[in-house]
Amino acid sequence: MDRRVFLSAASAATLAAALPVKLFAQHAEPPIEHRLPPTDADFQRSSSYIEDVPLHEYHWASERAVEAFQDLKFGLRIHWGLYSIFGRRGESWPFLTLPFSERESYNHAYQTWNPDQFDADAWMSLCQQSGLKMFAFTSKHQEGFSMFDTKTRVRQRANWTAAGGPKIEDCDLSYSIMETPFRRDVVKELTDAAHKRGIKIDLYFSHSDWYDADFRPYGWHPLQVPSSPELTARESGDGTVQEFWDKLKKRFAGQLVIVPDPTPEEVKRMVQRHRAQLTELLTNYGNIDMMCLDIFWGPKVWPEMRETIVKMRQLQPDVMLRARGIGNYGDYYTPEGFVPSSKEATRMPWFVIYPLGSSFSYESDGSKYKGTGWIVNNLVDATAKGGNFMVGVGPSGQGSFHPTAVEQLHETGKWLKVNGEGIYATRPRPGTLWSEGDNLRFTRSKDNKTIYCFLLKWPGKILSIKSVEAAQATSVKMLGYPNDLVTRWDAQQGLVVTVPEQLQQESNRPCDFAWCLKLTGAHTA
Repeated sequence: MDRRVFLSAASAATLAAALPVKLFAQHAEPPIEHRLPPTDADFQRSSSYIEDVPLHEYHWASERAVEAFQDLKFGLRIHWGLYSIFGRRGESWPFLTLPFSERESYNHAYQTWNPDQFDADAWMSLCQQSGLKMFAFTSKHQEGFSMFDTKTRVRQRANWTAAGGPKIEDCDLSYSIMETPFRRDVVKELTDAAHKRGIKIDLYFSHSDWYDADFRPYGWHPLQVPSSPELTARESGDGTVQEFWDKLKKRFAGQLVIVPDPTPEEVKRMVQRHRAQLTELLTNYGNIDMMCLDIFWGPKVWPEMRETIVKMRQLQPDVMLRARGIGNYGDYYTPEGFVPSSKEATRMPWFVIYPLGSSFSYESDGSKYKGTGWIVNNLVDATAKGGNFMVGVGPSGQGSFHPTAVEQLHETGKWLKVNGEGIYATRPRPGTLWSEGDNLRFTRSKDNKTIYCFLLKWPGKILSIKSVEAAQATSVKMLGYPNDLVTRWDAQQGLVVTVPEQLQQESNRPCDFAWCLKLTGAHTA
């Protein structure tokens, strides 16, 4: 495929600034590019050693794959691993501050794990009923535990309770779900169930591995080394070497463990195992639509990481790669825990990831789930700005989702049955036309024949829309309501829509949370 130019978004932004809004509205959006926003924290963390422009021979996923990615709009992020057994919020991250005795217990918990409530078909049925077009699943989180049938082996690990303090010891195990009493390949069951239903698949995979001592010190590995600042390019942020160590001590709650630097043989073994596991995921589970890569390696091993990415492309050329840890080699990036406040300064595809509860792992307190209205508002907002929205819900250690989370997802599915036409496979309006005030958000059909106007608050009896021309709205409907709405054109107020008296009563409205007007006319671009 042709290489996509990196300056296209900057050129489009200049054009937009130079033209009146109405005039620019007649121009199509600039083409997709592959450049992370300069304000993105992940880009800033790696820009010192990952080349800005990828190697000439490298290619991204095809335009067809990008198009399919942009059509998705709504997805589910499922974090599930050993951390789920303990019911702690924060996925693997609390491991770093555990006392050494608890770390050792954590690492051995797999020996009794038997999540007998796990049902891949039920999980995918939940996706279907909730209007979710894809799911992301943690094949391996930072803790290093593989939720799939990996044939790779861990050769050395930390013994956290060794006499005289933590030490590296030899071992020989896969450290996977296949070594638990459960002995079922969770990734296989999920991908099979998803393929049957046409649900897109995104496999999360952490570059770092806190169980395998070969992976030290990358990605906040609990085993740090004397050369950590050099190896990781001080990934905790800019500053002096002393500031780097001070931040590590704070991160590890004073339990910082320093062991010898990895040998060349250990580095080679790390690279080979990392590459072999990614090869397994892209070989043994059919078509994989996305790989949600996470965490960074540093500058010294970037050439090996880059070679791994190239090999992934050879295995599945159209897999969409998250940019985490691979810079502009990625196909998409993920604003995490927020929806960008406006359309981004880049045309790189993006997917917001945002937990429904207090974190991405299991939330036992039903009152902590944010609600269907929160999902709907964020989904509409992200879609209007040209992105996708992925809501994060973690199952319990036994493999079931909290009833409150299920209820809120089901309610979202009911809302999408009414309003999905204005969400799925839509595109943003050009320039700043994605919104009007605080309560109006817009999308458009890909053929530019329809504008969808979402009302985040009920408008009352009269609604004025100033960013739509008369020729763009010769017909106005509310999705889920059978009759055309009465409209008129006013030079100052723009399109004035009269909302029927019948709909002023909440029980008569086609849905809750937000409402969508469908505007058709001569042109919409």
